[in-house]
Amino acid sequence: MNNNIENLENKDIEVKVEEFVEKKEEIVEIIEENTEEIVEEVQEEKFYTVVGVIFEITKKRYYFEVVNKDEVYKKGDKVLVDTVRGQEIGVIYNTPMVLSEKLLVLPLKPVLKKASEEEIKKYEDLRKEAEKAQIICKEKIVTHKLPMKLINTEFTFDKTKLIFYFTAEGRIDFRDLVKDLANIFKLRIELRQIGVRDEARILGDIGVCGKELCCRTFINKFNSVSIKMARDQGLVINPSKISGVCGRLLCCINYEYQQYEEALKSFPAVNQMVKTEKGEGKVISISPLNGFLYVDLPNIGITKFDIEEVKFNRKEAKKLQNESPIVSEDGSNLALLEKE
Repeated sequence: MNNNIENLENKDIEVKVEEFVEKKEEIVEIIEENTEEIVEEVQEEKFYTVVGVIFEITKKRYYFEVVNKDEVYKKGDKVLVDTVRGQEIGVIYNTPMVLSEKLLVLPLKPVLKKASEEEIKKYEDLRKEAEKAQIICKEKIVTHKLPMKLINTEFTFDKTKLIFYFTAEGRIDFRDLVKDLANIFKLRIELRQIGVRDEARILGDIGVCGKELCCRTFINKFNSVSIKMARDQGLVINPSKISGVCGRLLCCINYEYQQYEEALKSFPAVNQMVKTEKGEGKVISISPLNGFLYVDLPNIGITKFDIEEVKFNRKEAKKLQNESPIVSEDGSNLALLEKE
């Protein structure tokens, strides 16, 4: 009897050992396959030596590939680069660096060479000619009584096209204006409508923080900014305080929003009822990044609590946060601030 039990136990152990070995082999195979895939990805990943180039009129920034590794580039150098509209002169705003293809928008255009003195002089002459062309265009806009604001003007480096950048409330029928300009300058004319954010970037200014505008110094793409972002960060909803020189919401409202958005998931909504060790009360204000809130308790008054010290309905909090109305402090229309 005992021998039979021992034999059964031994068989069970052998079966379990076999199962363990089989699973171990499966796991090893999976790990080896994944390791091979990771190694292949690393081997296939390409790196490029690039420099950042800014174009002086539009203040747009792009990465260009350094093809000639013997050439030494430094910040402030004027370089000739290949672009979608032909060769153009731009200014390097950082030293060459090696970046993974994952961080770049491919295919990259090359840096052809440093601009020569003759090319720089040609570029400066084109800038002066463009200024004169801008004066003429402004006069023609007045003549044709068009509701548009001319912002800047530039020639392409090969002088085959003259580009006028303008802003307007809506669509403008400028066909007659283009005909007049083409007759005067005898080359291809392009009138390019831009937004108020681009206008601020081109013209430049000082922000409410006292520094040069972010859009002119480092922002290349304008991300969407909403009134809700400002509200969630506890900012006073007053257009004069949360809008930039362009008349739209400050771009910097976007900078810390992700941290606030994450922190708010652990917080009740303002005006929501919560439970504390001192009783039930209504939330007056919250400080998500600091981890505390103020609750108005009956017979006690406004009391500060750490978020761990209160209990609340999370579904209700999420609903209230999404549904609570956003009202301007001065009663002005907020819709205009969110326009791109």
